[in-house]
Amino acid sequence: MPNLKINFYLKIIFLISLISFFSAFFIEYALGYQPCNLCLIERIPYGLSIILIILNYLLRKNEQFIIMLLILIFSFSFILSFYHFGIEQGFFEESAVCGLKKTSEILSKEELLNQLKIRTVSCKDVTFRIFGFSLTTFNIFISLILVIFLIKIFNNYEKFKK
Repeated sequence: MPNLKINFYLKIIFLISLISFFSAFFIEYALGYQPCNLCLIERIPYGLSIILIILNYLLRKNEQFIIMLLILIFSFSFILSFYHFGIEQGFFEESAVCGLKKTSEILSKEELLNQLKIRTVSCKDVTFRIFGFSLTTFNIFISLILVIFLIKIFNNYEKFKK
């Protein structure tokens, strides 16, 4: 028999993941804001959580394992978002993931032209804000809240199971 309390909490996490995942696509394709490479990577945890929660409902097995995977996924999301926020604020240098070469690394005119043809958005440039906050900032808080929420579910699994 499925656990109703845990199923309810997983539905909330599923809904948050779904809204976050599709909001990013809406902002990109409907509103026309180009994401950077880290922004694209930050979508992956939400997609994975959607898939895992659907698998949980279909298979009805290993619920604790799925909750543990979700904790790891959103912990990764938190760390990645925090790193991205640090790049936006100038605390960290852009990494190779951001896909931009420094001008000192470009040796020829052809390389410079090729770099300009690729519509790569810098990870330090915030292209979209809500209430003055970047989407990365929102992702930090969403990921942290979900990690805390999932840890609470995992730690109280036996109590919720009754």
